[in-house]
Amino acid sequence: QVQLVESGGGLVQAGGSLRLSCTSSRDISSVLTAGWYRQAPAKERELIGYINRGNKIVYGDSMKGRSTISRDTRENTLHLQMTALKPEDSAVYSCHVRWSLSEAGVWGRGTQVTVSS
Repeated sequence: QVQLVESGGGLVQAGGSLRLSCTSSRDISSVLTAGWYRQAPAKERELIGYINRGNKIVYGDSMKGRSTISRDTRENTLHLQMTALKPEDSAVYSCHVRWSLSEAGVWGRGTQVTVSS
């Protein structure tokens, strides 16, 4: 069974930066989509962004301009670099990878990010 493991979360002060990683047990060089989402308590899950098979990166509105998604195919790892963090960015950040249209994809368990004011 494919596993995705996120890391890099933690406590950071407002205005700070954080880099999250999502390591896959399966090759991510030819995914359909690989992306990052976040969910705060009592709120709906939000798209941060994803990379698609054509290597295009699509960003959602939630952290546009303050987030950068990248992929390291040698390490099968997806990264999320976040800058200018705000307390409202506090959430559980999860990665999702989908390899084909015939599957729903796999979710990681998430990593907590807490931004203090």
